[in-house]
Amino acid sequence: MAVSCVILPLSVMSVLLGFSVVLILVGSASAAKFDELFQPGWAFDHFIYEGELLKLKLDNYSGAGFASKSKYMFGKVTVQIKLVEGDSAGTVTAFYMSSDGPTHDEFDFEFLGNTTGEPYVVQTNVYVNGVGNREQRLNLWFDPTTDFHSYSLLWNQRQVVFLVDETPIRVHANMEKQGIPFPKDQPMGVYSSIWNADDWATQGGRVKTDWSHAPFIASYQGFEINACECPASVAAADNARKCSSSGEKRYWWDEPTLSELSMHQSHQLLWVRANHMIYDYCTDTARFPATPVECLHHHH
Repeated sequence: MAVSCVILPLSVMSVLLGFSVVLILVGSASAAKFDELFQPGWAFDHFIYEGELLKLKLDNYSGAGFASKSKYMFGKVTVQIKLVEGDSAGTVTAFYMSSDGPTHDEFDFEFLGNTTGEPYVVQTNVYVNGVGNREQRLNLWFDPTTDFHSYSLLWNQRQVVFLVDETPIRVHANMEKQGIPFPKDQPMGVYSSIWNADDWATQGGRVKTDWSHAPFIASYQGFEINACECPASVAAADNARKCSSSGEKRYWWDEPTLSELSMHQSHQLLWVRANHMIYDYCTDTARFPATPVECLHHHH
């Protein structure tokens, strides 16, 4: 397996898609225990393990973070998170995918803490070739601190979709035909962390972290990575080729049904944008006097 990307996992793709799927298979269930897929990245003493549950702790000494053991190209990653309860102002809990280096690609969920009673804000961002500044912010339609909710990133050669409980909240489409770079040739790790960002996270930094409420705890379960695993020993171009469908080798993420949102998903996205979006970089004329090129082409 050292010379090819492999698929995690087989799941029920052939049943879902109604055709035979030829894959290199690895024995792995779709939902896995934390330590099968991930490892602590920093502040090991701020990890709390309670059976299948993982908790990350933020106090005035440190936050904490974890990273996937492997890197991936195309597929879907999901984690269920219960966010910091009560007064979480100043804190950020992040779930994201990122490649390495100065020209990295990155897809971000950042959950911005709040003072008690205010809605949690979710900020998403997309970096391509090291360039970000594509922030969108929305209020969730539920309280993410009282129960677990699933947050997913779906990535293929046509689009990147951010999903909350399987509802799309953002799509970044491939517009290479319009000369806009698209992230499709850098394997990405999967990460999550909690840290203090009270210089900007809550009301633009006006509300600071109240350390008398520490520790701030984010809880995790339901780790799923259904994606093309890319060994570090393989060149990125070879990984990109091996993680793409060709001939008899068909990957579920390359199916036409996943090249764009379904009609139902399109309606869901319109609903989210109409009712819950509170900031979109595409309409921020102060930051971008000229509308960013991809905003002109994106279908809303």
